[in-house]
Amino acid sequence: MTDTTRAADSSKPLIVGIGGTTRTGSSTDRALRVALEAAQEAGARTFVFDGAFLSRLPHFAPESSERNEEQRQLVEMVRRADGLIVASPGYHGGVSGLVKNALDLLEDLRDDERCYLDGRAVGCIVNAAGWQACVSTLVALRSIVHALRGWPTPFGASLNTTEKPFDAAGACKNEKVARQLATVGRQVVEFAQKYRR
Repeated sequence: MTDTTRAADSSKPLIVGIGGTTRTGSSTDRALRVALEAAQEAGARTFVFDGAFLSRLPHFAPESSERNEEQRQLVEMVRRADGLIVASPGYHGGVSGLVKNALDLLEDLRDDERCYLDGRAVGCIVNAAGWQACVSTLVALRSIVHALRGWPTPFGASLNTTEKPFDAAGACKNEKVARQLATVGRQVVEFAQKYRR
């Protein structure tokens, strides 16, 4: 888990990343980290909840108020966040269960003064093995952000994983993809800097 929130200047906006898969070093995890690096370069502090973390979250149960330590940590960091970046693989044309479960947990923010993701920009990133799944998953993810009262950034990145945008070390070898991911990161920070509460 990458955390630049402790040593960094608290006057900088906090951008929380949520995403990845159960597979270490997945293209979704790599894409999220590239966007968060761009957010840091644009002046933000960042914190990431990757696939390894998300896989430890119990299934969201709305009828129960009991939460484990990981669930409490996720909700509290999102509560503090000035913006988010969410990255999901496109599984059968939709958001993965792993990412959706984390987003469902944000129901715990419903009674906050800043309800759900109200007033915050959310960058959306989708990775899928084909453009059809990329498009349908990006639309679904943006709809979820709207339902949570967040503002999806004008640009959402879709990566067709059949084009192998990352090298074996995890670096983005496709300049166009790198620009797209950086755009997502920058737009979230730009919005957060203007509208931070």
